[in-house]
Amino acid sequence: MDVIQLTRELGKAIQADERYSTYIRARVANDNDTELQKMIEEFNRGRTVLNNEVSKTTGRDENKVEELKTSVGELYSKIMKNENMSAYNDAKNAMDELLRQITTIISMSANGEDPETCDMNYGCTGNCASCGGCH
Repeated sequence: MDVIQLTRELGKAIQADERYSTYIRARVANDNDTELQKMIEEFNRGRTVLNNEVSKTTGRDENKVEELKTSVGELYSKIMKNENMSAYNDAKNAMDELLRQITTIISMSANGEDPETCDMNYGCTGNCASCGGCH
């Protein structure tokens, strides 16, 4: 079996993992929550209006900026407290962690590390600027 076929098998294994299933269920629930979607749309519109006001070089209304910041911030908090959004974020974080582990093993293996023993316990902060190397 070649590397590409093995990668396809890995893709199947990822999709068979409970973290993937949980993520998909949470994403669907999130997408189907009409109240949540309305809040997200309202948040995005508010953020656009805020960004437009902040980027004005002349005639910027500081009171309006503060009102918009408050409004957008309150709406963001409400969105993040939504049960479906919370479940989605938890599931997405678990899925992202799985993908980080997989990517780390692949990258370290490509750099000559032992695929059986390489993992994320090498002190990576995720910020390459602070990296002293993976070896």
